[in-house]
Amino acid sequence: MTDASEKPVGTTTDKVGVVIVAAGRGARAGQADGPKQYQKIGGRAVIARTLETFLAHPGIGPAVVAIHADDGELFARAAGANAERVLAVTGGSSRQASVRLGLLALRDQAPAKVLVHDAVRPFVDAEVIDRTIAAIGERQGALPALPVADTLKRESAEGMIEETVPRAGLHAAQTPQGFPFWPLLAAHEKAHHLGKTDFTDDAAIAEWAHIPMKIVPGSPDNVKLTWARDIAMADQRLSGGRFPDIRTGNGYDVHAFESGDHVTLCGVAIPHGKKLSGHSDADVGLHALTDALLATCGAGDIGTHFPPSDPQWKGAASKIFVEHAAKLVRERGGRIANADITLICEAPRVGPHREAMTNALSAMLGISSDRISIKATTNEKLGFVGREEGIAAIATASVVFPGEVPA
Repeated sequence: MTDASEKPVGTTTDKVGVVIVAAGRGARAGQADGPKQYQKIGGRAVIARTLETFLAHPGIGPAVVAIHADDGELFARAAGANAERVLAVTGGSSRQASVRLGLLALRDQAPAKVLVHDAVRPFVDAEVIDRTIAAIGERQGALPALPVADTLKRESAEGMIEETVPRAGLHAAQTPQGFPFWPLLAAHEKAHHLGKTDFTDDAAIAEWAHIPMKIVPGSPDNVKLTWARDIAMADQRLSGGRFPDIRTGNGYDVHAFESGDHVTLCGVAIPHGKKLSGHSDADVGLHALTDALLATCGAGDIGTHFPPSDPQWKGAASKIFVEHAAKLVRERGGRIANADITLICEAPRVGPHREAMTNALSAMLGISSDRISIKATTNEKLGFVGREEGIAAIATASVVFPGEVPA
């Protein structure tokens, strides 16, 4: 039987393989928004930024991402189009196990060199990758690292300082760590078969397997996002140097009157001698607002998502349409800044119902009432509105999306 670490007969790709480790749960960073590799910094998932850097590098070829068994949808959503450019494999119960599984997935592509990188180091740059690749030899690995600058203290069992540790020659390890592919895979396989599971990084496995490791300069920007505060600071770093991307959309709608006893406007039923005609509840204000929200992210119009020819929307409450549009905006990283609706009608009177309308919209949009404006005006007895044949509405929505770094 051929060992999994034995090099198969065949050509070896000139490109460098990469294994990105993303199977952890990240408990230290908190779970409120999911594992830390999927939390957003600057409007995009951490792992999306990491992937982008490696896939854009001309020296990188086959790429494997080791993810948790429960994270298939999370990964696909976070990676977007780049999900199709990598091989996602289910990771193991530890970082070491996940790397081994990633290396095995690369075996058939036979890269001569491989990098192993933590998904939660999204600020790695091409220069660090270049230095690491250049230092990999046939039997030598490369470790990007920074000299330790802080004074180091060893703690006693009682929580007291036991001694000051000389920092000369000490370095803080980073990733990507680079290796000749086959020796690293052989080292992982040997450790796996011997039940050795206490290695904290791949350089430690290489040392154990007598693979020399050359230190290359790391980068102070190449930080690992470990704690919730790290993620908050990374988000601030990316957002602080960006121009805000503020988009404004507008919508217009009109519905005719027909026989009835009430009209629904901005989610509130108002007694009236007529009702508005429409396939849904004909809430003209919410229909206009739905179009305005969709316009801010280029998502078509209300008819695209809720065609009047579809019987499932017959008599439907229009809040469904607004909440759907707001969800699309948020999924694209947008934050609704305000909504403004003008109702154009001779009757009914809107003023007595404005507070209820505002409260209804606040719940639909998930924004405070001071960001919502509902106004009403007549058409001075002119046109179809002036003849009380129907009601028109104009809506404007402003949405703040993640900005771009200024050129």
